[in-house]
Amino acid sequence: MIWKQESRFVRYLLGLILVGGSLSADGQQTAPTETRGVAARPLVAIELGPEIEGMSGRQLRTRLVTFQPGGVFGIHNHKDRPGTVYVLEGKIVEHRLRATKEYGPGEFWSEDKETSHWLENVGTAPAVLIAVDIFKQP
Repeated sequence: MIWKQESRFVRYLLGLILVGGSLSADGQQTAPTETRGVAARPLVAIELGPEIEGMSGRQLRTRLVTFQPGGVFGIHNHKDRPGTVYVLEGKIVEHRLRATKEYGPGEFWSEDKETSHWLENVGTAPAVLIAVDIFKQP
């Protein structure tokens, strides 16, 4: 009887190891580096140099970002580019270092210098977001 329980435990443990092997070290899928199926349309931008001392060359910008079904915005960070995102339509999945979260209409998130993430639309309808950030012009 004890041997059967140990045998089940070993099979269970091996199953966990096999499933875990298809994921990255932190338990998430590998982050894509390229963006596809995503369109960003500028809505408005304000030059911050004349508005705030020390902000020369930066803009406060607002964009309408549309993710087609299966669309992916590859891994990127927000060092030197803080922002916020509001979901208008559809659902979007955000993958951060150790967390994955799905957002729907009316939900939002913030992005700061510690944020490194990638986004995807796993749904069957487009996901439409409003993205606002402080952007350093090239």
